[in-house]
Amino acid sequence: MSTQKTIADNRKARHDYELYDRYEAGLELKGTEIKSIRRGKVQLKDSYISFYNNEAYIKGMHISPYEFGNIFNHDETRDRKLLLHKKEIRKLYQDTRIKGYTVVPVRLYLSKGLAKLEIALAKGKNLHDKRESQKAKDAKREIEKALKNQC
Repeated sequence: MSTQKTIADNRKARHDYELYDRYEAGLELKGTEIKSIRRGKVQLKDSYISFYNNEAYIKGMHISPYEFGNIFNHDETRDRKLLLHKKEIRKLYQDTRIKGYTVVPVRLYLSKGLAKLEIALAKGKNLHDKRESQKAKDAKREIEKALKNQC
């Protein structure tokens, strides 16, 4: 039985990017942010990962304020530090600078009560690549539909 509960998925990242290596990162949260995450009030849509002083940060991730948090609430889109090993940060940083990759968040989930972020090295798709992947999905869906009707 899995101990992971997916809170937010970044489907736009799968559509706009071709994903390669995936990593699991912890999040440095403040105050009532974890309570909002547990309620599912998170959006990864326009977020991205940046590097500063040998540390990785997620920018643009929206965590709604906790309703019962009064003065202890947080800024909704503040930069949050990612907890990764130094080797992983160095490798991701080099891949973004040298090879032209970008690092995008793929999904946010709870694992044993802790918030974890799955990030991936990615390269942007061109318009024709997006069309090809959509055609492949449609064809697969049609095949499954035809097989279902035969049985």
